[in-house]
Amino acid sequence: MSSLDLATIRAAHERIRPFIKRTPVLTSEALDTACGAKLSFKCENLQAAGAFKSRGACNAVFSLTDAEAANGVVTHSSGNHAAALARAAQLRGITAHIVMPAGAPQSKVQNVGSFGGWITFCEPNLTAREAACAQVAARTGATIVHPFDDLRVAAGQGTAVIELLEDAPDLDFILCPVGGGGLLCGTAVAAKALQPGIRVIGVEPALADDVAQSFKAGRRISIPTPATIADGLRTNCTGEKNFPIIQQYVDDIVTVSEEAIVNAMRELWEKLHLVIEPSAAVPYAALLEKKFDFAGKQVGLILTGGNVDLASVPWLKP
Repeated sequence: MSSLDLATIRAAHERIRPFIKRTPVLTSEALDTACGAKLSFKCENLQAAGAFKSRGACNAVFSLTDAEAANGVVTHSSGNHAAALARAAQLRGITAHIVMPAGAPQSKVQNVGSFGGWITFCEPNLTAREAACAQVAARTGATIVHPFDDLRVAAGQGTAVIELLEDAPDLDFILCPVGGGGLLCGTAVAAKALQPGIRVIGVEPALADDVAQSFKAGRRISIPTPATIADGLRTNCTGEKNFPIIQQYVDDIVTVSEEAIVNAMRELWEKLHLVIEPSAAVPYAALLEKKFDFAGKQVGLILTGGNVDLASVPWLKP
């Protein structure tokens, strides 16, 4: 796929419909009152394999020709894309090779294994991950499905926003976590096509601010491996294919503190009664830190995943 537009996102939606859940959009009067805005939460933590990544992975896997699929697929991922790709491959009856960084959350390692993924561990940095992925691809002939810098993946991720805007059609803002940028690209392209006046805001941890830096500089900037609690957003640099799309369609990128992420995660657990992972709490953290004037506005937030190691819930640590 050489371009990303609403037609390709709609085609992806039709392709993956049998393999994903249409996740609910939840609201909370208590959270609306606290924030002074009308909030709509797209609950991708309830998605198959526990995260929005199932959408992009299924679109990529089921877009392959039989010849391309014959040798399986391979990726590198800290967890959610890994599990999603393993699941998609299992559904198609092909092999998934998964390169994961040492120290990945145990819950995410177990999730990959539950879908039959063949795991290779590597050093926890992007260079090691990409090298190991390339080695597996060379050895097996597997097709590389990049966790975010793949427009087939971005098209699949954008299907969440088609559903969100069907259930909450009058949004003024969409707040979307950003790591490598696949979800943000799909979100922005779909949202702007369906509702041109909507503002799409990417939100990332201040400790992993490569996209914010890149957006302001007008060029891709790499940073050292981030130490944020939001492990799904620990990217070094936004995707090469994704960055021009972000520049064209996204209104702004803001960053949030680690404290705000933990506070947002806990508040959503308590008020929505949902298990979400730190990366999913990042958009609500932007509300807690008042990154924009949301007063009286209708705001959509994408809760990206719920794969949490319950032994490491941050507010339970001594």
